[in-house]
Amino acid sequence: MRQTTPQTGVSATGVAEATQPQAVVYEQLEDFARQAIQTLLQRVLEEEVECLLDRSKSERREPGQPRGYRNGYGKERRLATSMGTIALRRPRVRDTEEPLVSRVLPLFKRRTQQVGALLPTLYLHGLSSGDFELAMRGLLGEGAPLSASSISRLKEVWTGEYQTWKRREIPSDVVYLFVDGIYVKAGLEKEKAALLVAIGVRADGSKQVLAVECGQRESEAGWSSMLRDLKMRGMKCPKLVIGDGHLGIWAGLANVFPEAAEQRCWNHRMRNVVDRVGKKQQGTAQELLTKVMYAPTRAQAEQARQIFSEWAKSAQYERAGTLLEEDWERMVAYYAFPKEHWVHLRTSNIVESPFASVRLRTTASKRYKKVTAATAMIWKLLMVAEQTFRKITSSELLVKVYAGMVCEDGVFLKPIEVAEPAARAA
Repeated sequence: MRQTTPQTGVSATGVAEATQPQAVVYEQLEDFARQAIQTLLQRVLEEEVECLLDRSKSERREPGQPRGYRNGYGKERRLATSMGTIALRRPRVRDTEEPLVSRVLPLFKRRTQQVGALLPTLYLHGLSSGDFELAMRGLLGEGAPLSASSISRLKEVWTGEYQTWKRREIPSDVVYLFVDGIYVKAGLEKEKAALLVAIGVRADGSKQVLAVECGQRESEAGWSSMLRDLKMRGMKCPKLVIGDGHLGIWAGLANVFPEAAEQRCWNHRMRNVVDRVGKKQQGTAQELLTKVMYAPTRAQAEQARQIFSEWAKSAQYERAGTLLEEDWERMVAYYAFPKEHWVHLRTSNIVESPFASVRLRTTASKRYKKVTAATAMIWKLLMVAEQTFRKITSSELLVKVYAGMVCEDGVFLKPIEVAEPAARAA
């Protein structure tokens, strides 16, 4: 028996109702649904005119009814929806006391909010502006009102949002601050741009992107300027700052937050040390360095460091042993914080991980002629990534760290109860 589906009509109230049966097969399902939506929306536009004039079409105006008359239709307009593109004609009126303002199809709107939100998402995840029209027409239909300039306008919107974001108030309860300079090649720039990025861990355990600043290199002046801006907008001195080995961040930190503890990234240090060892011995070096990094106490870490230095000297890799010993205090600063947090505090991966997609996105095409044109898009990517950030392990211990309690080899010296930051402020 052949399956039939009733054709959709529209009642005077705008509710779809069955009029007559019509065969609908799977291949025509979207066309049928799109036509039904088009019919319904056209009827709703007609009802807006009826509400304005207080009478239906062809009905004579009675005394007391609003003044005005129908005046045909405007040119056909195409509206891109998630179901495809539909064609609508806006009714026109004349001699009315007030203009006809449609709530269904406002002036100059060519796509629904859902399609508008889809455009930046596709762009952020790899679809170039040059391929935009071809790809979207396959999704929304040949009549879709789209062009490559749509993305250009979206990037302008992101730039405005980024400038507003840079002026927002910064939370004061930042316990850990992860910083890093990410180098991104952008278009015709002769040198890679350094994006100075700061991600904070608040007392409730949540991670938040605090700063994304563009600079030519990771200089002391650049980091100092960024940290001063965070301080002016409300951020208090963090308890621990985690970064790579670049001297600019530590000099800038000494200028703005000299009382903050400093922790260098172990991943950066281990890569640098292993690079100074011959390829045949790199596996052994990696194993010995891992024992240093994951030592349960600071004393054991120093013993493991000594073992590595002796091995490096005997294997004639003294430069590797010397490099491991450099800036040792910054390498073991995390022992003064809860051991439950060590997995996060040893490295700056919190900053580097979200940038894996950023590097892929900015390397995929050469659309950026200037670094400033890429900064807003990279910031937008980080805002998307921020929504998936997880709280750090044992986040309840952050309240004690925020209160100033210190640890020895990861254990609090005075295990006392500490009130929440919000309660203390009250």
